[in-house]
Amino acid sequence: MIFEASQKIERPIDEVFAFFSKPENLERITPPWVGFRILTPPPIDLREGALIDYRIRLKGIPIRWRTEITTWNPPHGFVDTQLRGPYRRWVHTHTFREVDDGTLVGDHVDYAVPGGALIDRLFVRRDVDRIFAYRESVLADLFSGA
Repeated sequence: MIFEASQKIERPIDEVFAFFSKPENLERITPPWVGFRILTPPPIDLREGALIDYRIRLKGIPIRWRTEITTWNPPHGFVDTQLRGPYRRWVHTHTFREVDDGTLVGDHVDYAVPGGALIDRLFVRRDVDRIFAYRESVLADLFSGA
């Protein structure tokens, strides 16, 4: 399955990338109902090969998730790849591109779920859409007052 989203943030690319390069900010932009917590002790130096452990809740069930930063290209992008977690595959490509009056933030997620397309359609995609909609709203609020 593929999920894609983009959002223009009216701030310079270096500022936007700096925000995304701090793992603790992921907790700020993830909805509370996900129960997202970073387990890796700070400080976390994001770079290619960095490993980050999280805990989330899916339908109330606690799940551990480990990702690796598999590509690191400041300030233009990075890729986090699930090594352990709820998905059969989760490869999240973050892109940052300078545009007039700001930065275009792009998300491309290539993922697979146990049970395939039917389970995705019935249970997973709705949550993925809600998580990224929440994130878009929080980012708009955070950067409008920057």
